[in-house]
Amino acid sequence: MKNIKNIALSLVCVGVLAACGSDDKNTTTAVDNTQGNEQVEVVHPAATFESVVKTNADQAFAVYSDALISAKALQTATDRFVADPSEANFVAAKQAWLNARESYGQSEVFRFREGPIDALTKDEQGNWTLVDGQGPEGAINAWPLAEALIDYTQDMDGHEMRDTSASVYQPGGNIIADSETFSQITKELIREKFELDGEEANVTSGYHAIEFLLWGQDLNEDLTYTALRDYTAGHRPVTDYYTTQNIPADEANGRTCTSGEQGARDEICQRRGDYLKAAAALLVEDLQGVVDAWNPESGFYYAQYTQADNAAVNLGAMLESMGRLSFGELAGERMSIAVRTDSQEDEHSCFSDNTHRDIWLNAKGIRNTYLGVYTRTNGLELSGASIHNLLITKGHTELAEQLNAALDKTMAKASVIDQTAKSGKSFDVQIQQAQHKEEIYAAISALAEQTDLIQKAIDALGVSAEDLKQDTDENL
Repeated sequence: MKNIKNIALSLVCVGVLAACGSDDKNTTTAVDNTQGNEQVEVVHPAATFESVVKTNADQAFAVYSDALISAKALQTATDRFVADPSEANFVAAKQAWLNARESYGQSEVFRFREGPIDALTKDEQGNWTLVDGQGPEGAINAWPLAEALIDYTQDMDGHEMRDTSASVYQPGGNIIADSETFSQITKELIREKFELDGEEANVTSGYHAIEFLLWGQDLNEDLTYTALRDYTAGHRPVTDYYTTQNIPADEANGRTCTSGEQGARDEICQRRGDYLKAAAALLVEDLQGVVDAWNPESGFYYAQYTQADNAAVNLGAMLESMGRLSFGELAGERMSIAVRTDSQEDEHSCFSDNTHRDIWLNAKGIRNTYLGVYTRTNGLELSGASIHNLLITKGHTELAEQLNAALDKTMAKASVIDQTAKSGKSFDVQIQQAQHKEEIYAAISALAEQTDLIQKAIDALGVSAEDLKQDTDENL
């Protein structure tokens, strides 16, 4: 028998969601079956625009706080690895990266609303302000990236490759190798060279730059180009970080710095370590700014976002974010392109083969917003007034149940992709096999269906939002 767990939203408020909404006793029940075999029965008391928006603001602070905590753990792990590049420390650094993706993946539903992640910047006086498109999102999570700008790359046969397009920096091969042009690798250099020459693919920072530095390319070198890919991620060797400083000669056992080949200059491995450390520090710095903006006690954006006069506008923005992440970003750019074109490069976390988690976590973040719930990395369950309850409060019970069921369906479809990858068939393999391609398309269809219902919720609640389907040219 499946375990049933009751959470009374707005009656049980934990952690940062300390302020409860209405205590109206008229309730309805929605069932969340996204946690494996466990069902979570959620009781929804009455809600207002203001209480739903406040729940969302508190949830944003919690999610980004968890992302920051895990990014700091990643920074600690990468610093330890660079200082002592043992296999154990290499594995630990990779695991810290995977852990860091769990909270950040659920945060992406806070995009598409001109909030801190998309618009946070400093004015000429050094004060934080919002300018649409100037936020740190790209520097934190941009993909796909022209990895040849950062470090050595190889073709599918394992030979050294240098991209000859004008979009990728060429003189020294890459930033790490070109010590003449870039004498010192720092956070400032990485930030300066982000989207070099105006090319979006020239990504120098963020989760995926760190991912590339830890895993390297996922080349599947033991297979021919036309064969099915293997199930493994990138194979960057730990020796890419060996230097005479961190590996004493009497312990090296003949192993020296590598950079796509044996016997690379010691300086290259030193610079690679410098890059990894600087990128991790920059990630923490960028996330800290977002967390500070959402801080309930001191964040300028939190205060602005939760003002009663802004409730209708921000409720519309919440729903718009749910719809645009559902349709254009997740279903379109992150799933449809990869499966339609069989493009390993267009899967979101292509170096680590962690794309299945990106998909599941993005879908989960959308559902978290709808139900007003979030489970923190320390296990605390946060809950508050929800859109689901608001629809019911306003007399749209049937629509609320339809949207809840659609979100449930999406989670079930995303869970198939997730579990298939965990059983051994990573997303880049799934997009090559007919059965699994069908499962991916089913998840894409479910995301499109829930987007249509999100639009109906926008209309029913009388709030405004931009086109939910503006972010992709994919025909879903």
